[in-house]
Amino acid sequence: MKYICTTIINLSVEKTVRLWTDEDHFDEWQDGFESIELLEGEKDAVGSKSKIMFKQGKRKLELIETIISNNLPTEKKALYEHIHMSNTQTTRFERISDERTRFTSQVEYTKFNGFMPKLMAKLFSGMFQKQSQKWMDQFKEFAEGVEWT
Repeated sequence: MKYICTTIINLSVEKTVRLWTDEDHFDEWQDGFESIELLEGEKDAVGSKSKIMFKQGKRKLELIETIISNNLPTEKKALYEHIHMSNTQTTRFERISDERTRFTSQVEYTKFNGFMPKLMAKLFSGMFQKQSQKWMDQFKEFAEGVEWT
């Protein structure tokens, strides 16, 4: 399963990427975000691994992020592994003008483990894209609301 989400942010590429990579603000645009912990390597370096924790209702969700490539401010690609599924995400930031940035996320689910995750992927594939777009739209709203000094 593959999909692409995009949005236009009314900020420069530099400001957009600075906010998108700032872990102190993840909870302001990613519903349920609790923490990120570096497990191995250097932060954001190719091959580094981090544990990302989310809370959805009473359930905890743990993802392992492995950085595949990091050429920010242009592009970052990472593998996300969960007990039920794995996906890669390529995030791109493209300068439209001095104060406008195209933010694109290309996601490819590469593995679903178990009957229920496979069934959900088939029957409700749109919900995966909808969640990705929701976080992008929430990031846009957050980023455009930041006061710059």
